[in-house]
Amino acid sequence: MTDIPIPDSVEHVLLDEATIRARIEVLAEKISRDYAGIRNEDFILVGVLKGSFIFLADLARRLTVPHRVDFIALSSYTDATDVPGAVRLIMDTRASIPGRHVLIVEDILDTGYTLSYLQRVFSARGPASLRTCVLLSKPERRKVEVPVDYLGFEIPDVWVVGYGLDFNDRFRTLPYIAALKRSAYEK
Repeated sequence: MTDIPIPDSVEHVLLDEATIRARIEVLAEKISRDYAGIRNEDFILVGVLKGSFIFLADLARRLTVPHRVDFIALSSYTDATDVPGAVRLIMDTRASIPGRHVLIVEDILDTGYTLSYLQRVFSARGPASLRTCVLLSKPERRKVEVPVDYLGFEIPDVWVVGYGLDFNDRFRTLPYIAALKRSAYEK
């Protein structure tokens, strides 16, 4: 653990820096083995903004296979008037997808709506292959089952922050993943 103080809003640390780093090493080794022999322009990591940016950066730096990095941004509707699970594309990738190997890199798999949407969108674009890499999964919250090819950790149904994850755009740069106190988000 670093000397960064734990904010008052944090209940406890779920995953410390060393644990996260070790798991990313394992994921990077698996991904590198699976994509061995693919050319740089044919393998694209697509990070889902904003939450995946730290995970994607750490994972990408540990891969031993050539790759490109791109991003996509989405918005989940939260109004009571909206359809549950509706997802809207805010920013698309710049890279051409047809014939390329795509790895979607997501911070957290909760209900499954977002990842399911992304898999449909990218499948329709004709990639050579489409896989997913998710740092955290909350199986208790799942509404839609989606395949995950590379998974970091399963966690309980708690609000987590740090390592890219936020609450109201706060706590993203904590170097660990922590459970937020209920009192912080149930005001």
